[in-house]
Amino acid sequence: MPTYLPALNALVEGLDQVLNASVNALEHTLFFSIGGLPLIILWLLIGATYFTLRMGFINVRAFKHAIDVALGRYDDPNEPGEVSHFQAIATALSATVGLGNIAGVAIGIQLGGPGAVVWMTLAGFLGMSSKFVECTLAQQYRLIRDDGTVAGGPMYYLSQGLDQLGLKPLGQILALTFALLCAVGALGGGNMFQASQTQAAIAHVWPLLGEYPGGYGIILATLVGLVIIGGIQRIGTVAGTIVPTMASLYVLAGIWVILANLPAVPGAIVLITHEAFSPQAVEGGMIAVLVQGIRRGLFSNSAGVGSAAIAHAATRTKEPVREGIVSSLEPFIDTIVICNITALVCVVTNAYQAAPDTALGFELVVIAFGQEVGGFSLLLTVAVCLFAFSTIISWAYYGEQCWRYLTGDRFSLSYRVVYVASTFVGTVTQPSAVLAFSDMMLFAIAIPNLLGCMLLSNQVAAALKDYWQRLIAGQMPVHGVKL
Repeated sequence: MPTYLPALNALVEGLDQVLNASVNALEHTLFFSIGGLPLIILWLLIGATYFTLRMGFINVRAFKHAIDVALGRYDDPNEPGEVSHFQAIATALSATVGLGNIAGVAIGIQLGGPGAVVWMTLAGFLGMSSKFVECTLAQQYRLIRDDGTVAGGPMYYLSQGLDQLGLKPLGQILALTFALLCAVGALGGGNMFQASQTQAAIAHVWPLLGEYPGGYGIILATLVGLVIIGGIQRIGTVAGTIVPTMASLYVLAGIWVILANLPAVPGAIVLITHEAFSPQAVEGGMIAVLVQGIRRGLFSNSAGVGSAAIAHAATRTKEPVREGIVSSLEPFIDTIVICNITALVCVVTNAYQAAPDTALGFELVVIAFGQEVGGFSLLLTVAVCLFAFSTIISWAYYGEQCWRYLTGDRFSLSYRVVYVASTFVGTVTQPSAVLAFSDMMLFAIAIPNLLGCMLLSNQVAAALKDYWQRLIAGQMPVHGVKL
């Protein structure tokens, strides 16, 4: 064992002990249950439902337009911003696609039964509206710095937007709260936890890395540093390569398994629908998927949390509503498509019942896919590592932008250094309380974000009405290839 590990583990264990009390208090508050449903999950569902109704089911009527935007039909390289619509959505997806879509879904089915899939899908459908509102606001209140870089996200629309409503003190408090929680939380849940998972996954395939994790930690931390030093443009480029490639491979493997078990699909759908409305499935499904699975995957799609709005603020566009519309695709891709494919594979193969009781999360998914896809454990390991890496680099941008809001531009380099160091620490230690504490912070940012979004929803609705009228009238210039 390397000589530095005992001292590093002792330091982390000491920090764990200090944070344990805070973690318990935060968890008790955020996950206080009302009728079996944790308060924080209820808050997210209320917000998503409200936005869906207030915006006239924007998640349905703007779906085709969102695809057109994502494919570049309305891209204009001369508009202000740093990344394209596609790069922004890839960056935001890279921060969410991964653990929640794979292990989280499998755990949800194990704990809540197949009926949990229905509630998971409903949460993704409603979350499309939350994502639309927060990303539209991020564009409306973003700042273009002198060097052309963009500063945007909840901390800006909370402070400036609520100031315009005559609620300046409230806006400042909510903005500072969001920025602080996100900057600190990104170090753990968005970084150290992901690094730890990749090390464990690789060590399962190459046991030698389990004995010498430091070497892998140095490599991973170096790669993270090389990417994040290039800012959102390099992050968007890397994410735009990793996410579509790995997500496509995973989806194709899932479709292959489903087609191989095609006769079982109708029965699986009937089973899922039936169990969704049994008392046990309703309780187990909501708690298992929305808490157990999504908790580890950061709510799977982060709708309502506000983090993705930071990436979408940097998009090259003069139309805030357009960016909000394209961002609504994220919960659809993340939850309705990828999560449902995972769920169907687990159900049609009957792996969720046939697998040993000790097979949880990833192990269950490997068993389910392994029945039809040879060598899937290696593919899943690669997918997990790449998904986790893309999550780490995306959260680096989120955390840094929040840190810059709190401290100014002079200290951005110090945050990057701490972030890269945290990547290494995550690969060589098991800082349970540190990770739990940061996780609680990332859950908690939904509270100020959604409150601000609700208060600012009227101006989003007005902007949407104007945009939609111009779109229907054919007044939107097309710069990309017309589909």
